[in-house]
Amino acid sequence: MTDLRARVQNSLSGSYTIERELGGGGMSRVFVADEERLGRKVVVKVLAPELAAGLSTTRFEREIRVAASLQQANIVPVRAAGDVDGLPYYAMPFVQGPTLARRLADGPLAPDEAIRLGAELLDALAHAHAHGIVHRDVKPDNIVLSPDGAVLLDFGIARAVAVAGTDALTQSGMAVGTCAYMSPEQITAEDIDQRADLYAVGCVLFECLTGSPPFKHPNDNVTLQMHLNSDAPDVRVRNASTPAPLAGAIARALRKSSRERWQTAEAMRA
Repeated sequence: MTDLRARVQNSLSGSYTIERELGGGGMSRVFVADEERLGRKVVVKVLAPELAAGLSTTRFEREIRVAASLQQANIVPVRAAGDVDGLPYYAMPFVQGPTLARRLADGPLAPDEAIRLGAELLDALAHAHAHGIVHRDVKPDNIVLSPDGAVLLDFGIARAVAVAGTDALTQSGMAVGTCAYMSPEQITAEDIDQRADLYAVGCVLFECLTGSPPFKHPNDNVTLQMHLNSDAPDVRVRNASTPAPLAGAIARALRKSSRERWQTAEAMRA
């Protein structure tokens, strides 16, 4: 197959000039590009071929348009969507700053940093949920620590993939989401609502304070079974400096039954 970067550049020539590849993995390949008309940097994400197989580009773009309507300070909006030789892509503004995943490679956050981060994530999710959009893939790789605060990437992407490519997902065996942050109802393919995102925020905050998510195993299937069947450990067992109210908020977010969790992002933020 022709080098994907060359395919992307050839397909998007006249709109974007690819500068470099940031990486990716799992659902997409990620490129930094210059948007020629407006003279600004953007990120272009191209869905992985195994995920795109059998996916309806038209349905994918229709779902992306819904997410593109979100306007909130902690949300990085999707600016464009299309396809590169049949591989769906979407573009968003380039945000300066490391991902939370990169930051956590240097060690856990202090409790006050985790509280501030959690508040910013929940502000973003409250806005999205009010517009009927569930993120479905909240994780450190989708959080950028910009100079102005944390921002959340890829709103609406997981739903767009699920809606546009159910058959492709089933055939490829890929789940929409990331197993270390996936709620029980996502694993069992039950109806998913905003409480799945709040479970993921609980996982992220647990990792921020301890350096590791609550459930982690080299075998992804074992990790998924832990989400389904194992009680989450108390974050204070791994980080005794965690304030009790914060530990309690995380514990409630990580309850197996969505009915027992925080019901809204606003309630969890408070």
